Amino acid sequence: MPKPIPKPTDAELEILHVLWQHGPATVRTVNEQLSRQREIGYTTTLKIMQLMLEKGLVQRDDEGRSHIYRAAVREHDTQGLLLDKFVAATFGGSALKLVLQALGHRKTSADELAQIRRLLNDIEIQNANSLTSNSDDDAPVA
Repeated sequence: MPKPIPKPTDAELEILHVLWQHGPATVRTVNEQLSRQREIGYTTTLKIMQLMLEKGLVQRDDEGRSHIYRAAVREHDTQGLLLDKFVAATFGGSALKLVLQALGHRKTSADELAQIRRLLNDIEIQNANSLTSNSDDDAPVA
């Protein structure tokens, strides 16, 4: 069974975003990317990345003179983990409450609404397919 993904802190998530967007990088490269948004010291970035290595959020290639770090967790998996925790803590686990809040508090473009409709249609098709495949499992064997 795969090891569960540890929940990254906000600072760790910023670093993961850099690694997901730019791929494997040195601490210096990550620090330069982070410094575009706000001032952050090199040693701070280094320390956070060392802690991330211990937690299993990043991997480090020790070959050569400079260490290269890469994300050890996938962006999609991490987003799912954070979203699940957020929905559970903030909306009592209700996806409906989350969606109603998200759509009710800002202007939603026609394109976004079309994408949401397509997503809902895809989910309905997946649910229908899983129901038919589950009912096939219950059918008697001839």
